[in-house]
Amino acid sequence: MEVVKTTPPTMPKGPFSQAVKHNGVVYVAGQVAFDGETGKPMLGDIKEQTRQTLKNLKAVLEASGSSLDKIMKLTCILPNFPTDYVGFNEAFSEVFKGPNFPARTTLQGGLLGGFIVEIEAIAVCD
Repeated sequence: MEVVKTTPPTMPKGPFSQAVKHNGVVYVAGQVAFDGETGKPMLGDIKEQTRQTLKNLKAVLEASGSSLDKIMKLTCILPNFPTDYVGFNEAFSEVFKGPNFPARTTLQGGLLGGFIVEIEAIAVCD
């Protein structure tokens, strides 16, 4: 098992890894709209937070030898579901154009620190 880290970090400090690789699969912890350069949350509307969250997800995947197009499964958490669902999908569609989308589950759940979207992923890696 290999722990994956990015510089700057893509998430607040805590007792967890950004991602873990094992047997050609990378498991990425939930990413939020955290700005590693400033060390602070990037708070904004659902589209802004989704874009930053996906940017962070991309950075972790690339650090692991994977990429957005190698994602098999996403789990997305929106505290303001269904209110933010349309804006989330609009920003999501800027990155994932299809026709082959990753499998995705979107749940309503509470998040801390003013974050309004969290995304975790499972992807294949080199």
